[in-house]
Amino acid sequence: MYKSFYHFLLKYRSAKPKDAISRFANSAYDDLSFPKNSEDYDEISTYLEMNGHYPESMAVFDEAWEEYLITES
Repeated sequence: MYKSFYHFLLKYRSAKPKDAISRFANSAYDDLSFPKNSEDYDEISTYLEMNGHYPESMAVFDEAWEEYLITES
């Protein structure tokens, strides 16, 4: 992988989020504790499960992760 998941996710950030991934990206951007340098699914997944302030379900994370794997591998 070349980019961390967080840096991949930033391309979905939007001032006016139009979908679940954009809302997720905005939440990750605003979260100072988000594991910004991680490329590890388990690390990020565990972090999200332990920090329940994300507006969408884990299904959004899984969708974004699949796109990350396709784009970055």
